[in-house]
This record gives sequence, C-alpha cells and structure tokens, in this order.
Amino acid sequence: MSAAARTQLRVGRLTKAHGLKGALKLELYTDDPERRFVPGAEFSLQVPADSPWHGKHLRLRELRWYNGHPVGFFEGVDDRTAAESLVKAILWVDHVDQEAPEPDAWYDHQLVGLTVLRDGEKVGEITHVDHLPAQDLLIVKTPGGEVMVPFVSAIVPEVDLEAGAVTVTPPSGLFEELPEAAGDASAEPDERSE
Repeated sequence: MSAAARTQLRVGRLTKAHGLKGALKLELYTDDPERRFVPGAEFSLQVPADSPWHGKHLRLRELRWYNGHPVGFFEGVDDRTAAESLVKAILWVDHVDQEAPEPDAWYDHQLVGLTVLRDGEKVGEITHVDHLPAQDLLIVKTPGGEVMVPFVSAIVPEVDLEAGAVTVTPPSGLFEELPEAAGDASAEPDERSE
C-alpha cells in the first residue's frame, strides 16, 4: 500500500444548469468548499452507465456564489445543453488520509458502520449520513427500524473512531421503541392491510 492511503470522498452534487454558458448549481457535501472547490480541482463523476460522462472527470474552472448558492464552471462544459447532461451527477475527490482533519469534523466513510451507544448499551449502527441544509442526520439501523439522529453535539456528544462507536444522548422519544422491540418478541403481528 502507498505511504498515503487514498479514499474517495463525496463532496457535492450538480443540481441544475445555471444560465447559458455551462454553469451548474451545486449542492455541497463539504464544510470546506474553499479547499475542495479551487480552480483546477478534479472530480470523479458518479453518473448512470449510459451517461456520456460515465467514467470521465470534471475539472473546475471557477466557483462563484449567486444569492448564497454555489455555482460551478467546469472545463469542457461550455453551454446549457452540456450542463443539463450533468444534472444529478455526484462529485467525488481523492482524499489523502493524512490530510489535516478539521476539528470535530468526520467524513461519511468514517462514520458509516460505527456502533451507536446510549447509556453504554448498543442501540444500533450508522448506515449512512444524510446532508440536509439545516444539519446532518445520522441514519441508525436499529432492531425497530431506522432512526434519524440529528448530528449535533447536544445529541451526539462523542465520536470515538478508535473505539468504533458514537455516544448518543437523545431526547425522549427518539429511541423509545427499542425496549419494546427488543423485549417483546411475543407481540402480535401488525394486522394492517397492505
């Protein structure tokens, strides 16, 4: 293995064409766009296999902000038709694991698979992270189904990558179905029709 391990990180999604010169509005999945979206930055594309962009890369010419929304200009994307062919593409970058981490910031790949502990007891496992405008959500698989946990320090006070666990202090009602689901195996099946 190389001295610096590399991981692919999802940093954004192209949401819609902007104007006539090939610009695209972006949804950012990074807290550090000034580092990730610099002129010359290269992105791998996640697009359907039948897309003309499948297997290709995009190189950023410029990132501008319009009314608080990021808009990217990319090499080889010079008109609205080309931009529209990239809508919904997800942007990935190569990440060197030795990059200086941001304080109290974790990448999705570091969180997925971690055990979720409440009062020292395992209540589930993180399956993925949803990035919403207001906050990120940890999606936790539990015996009772999926639980969406706001990824804020008041509810997730500790992330311990070394131990492979996150500690949660959720408000009442967030995991309350767990004791019933775990302790009452003889419950009557749900009678609702499908």
